[in-house]
Amino acid sequence: MSGADIGEAEGRTAVDGAVFERDGSGAPADERPERIIRWLRGPAPGPTLVAIGGLHGNEPAGVHALRRVTEAVADRESRMRGDFVALVGNRTALAQGRRFVDRDLNRAWTDQRLERLRATGRLGGRPEDREQAELLETLDRVVTEARGPVYVLDLHTTSGERGIFSTFGDSLPNRAFAEHVPVPMVLGLEELIEGTLLSFLGEHGLVSMAVETGQHDEPAAVDRAEAVVWIALEATALFDGLTLPEAARGRAYLEEEARGLPRAVEMRYRHPVTPDCSFRMMPGYRNFDRIRRGTVLARDCRGEVAVVEDSILLMPLYQEQGEDGFFLVRDFSPFWLRLSYLLRKIRADRVARWLPGVRVDPNDPDVLVIDRRVARLYALQFFHLLGFRSVKEEGAILVVRRRRFDETRFLRRGPPPRRLRDEDA
Repeated sequence: MSGADIGEAEGRTAVDGAVFERDGSGAPADERPERIIRWLRGPAPGPTLVAIGGLHGNEPAGVHALRRVTEAVADRESRMRGDFVALVGNRTALAQGRRFVDRDLNRAWTDQRLERLRATGRLGGRPEDREQAELLETLDRVVTEARGPVYVLDLHTTSGERGIFSTFGDSLPNRAFAEHVPVPMVLGLEELIEGTLLSFLGEHGLVSMAVETGQHDEPAAVDRAEAVVWIALEATALFDGLTLPEAARGRAYLEEEARGLPRAVEMRYRHPVTPDCSFRMMPGYRNFDRIRRGTVLARDCRGEVAVVEDSILLMPLYQEQGEDGFFLVRDFSPFWLRLSYLLRKIRADRVARWLPGVRVDPNDPDVLVIDRRVARLYALQFFHLLGFRSVKEEGAILVVRRRRFDETRFLRRGPPPRRLRDEDA
């Protein structure tokens, strides 16, 4: 795999060889890139793989990689079993080389916004309003025309060095999808970030993961993204019975790139950032740096930001835009991954409903309300093993919900996708 030139110069942004001129206001004077990079449709029915690049406009590596892969796959379309759809996320921000114009498109998929979007077909006149409405329409069309289960791969990069990892809502189908990619798996991120695209898609039966492939402007980020896409094509069996040598090479390449990094980590802390608090990360930190308790990682309007426990650093913020200063994670042993699989396979969550201090929400049988003054032995990590995610935490009360489609029967064949415009997910 070769490197790729992705960079930004004053007044222009280069994406896969295309240059988008910008006028003095920062708006694109040239056309935005097309939403659909390519839609390849095999003659036989089968799964659909949707790959998205550029959901953040300063992360063009995924777009570049998708152009490479779709070009290489095009002459094998007649041997596909299903669909391969490559999409651009935030077209306006991508043309400007910015993470977003007015608001983060990967924090926009909340119930409130989606309710307005379904009711009116639009949100407002801002660039990300238009981007979200168009992207939802395109994704809904893909789901409507799907001839089998739908898988989603969301390609990202980070501002910090050594940012190679996957993240996903920890249902068994999502985890099985992510396990094909030999990079660290980050568990629990979706519980700390509201309104991500993948959380929304997961509620509708789409098996999904996001993969960070490196630093924004390093050519290797494109190569890693390309490797991930080839692996996803093989993992979803779009080419049933056809060997993909690119996937084997990509797997070996990523194994080498991720050498020395943990196989899995769990999220412990997110440091939020607001525009008025002058957050500044201390220089020199990288993804997966091990940080000792008491280390000062950043400064903001309240003073020094120090770590309260020994941790592993993830996604230190070294760019102007962003709502997350950094994340802290800790190692998650493969033993716990295997145990959680066994517990979910035997549906141990049904037993958890009868534990002291635990009651079922009368309005939703998948939601448990835990009084930790009574259920002192049952930490959130215990319910994670059973397939629950945190919904709300107020004082001694913890509310968790069983993840949708977290069943072994969906491992062989993914769950049937549901229309994205339907409210009853």
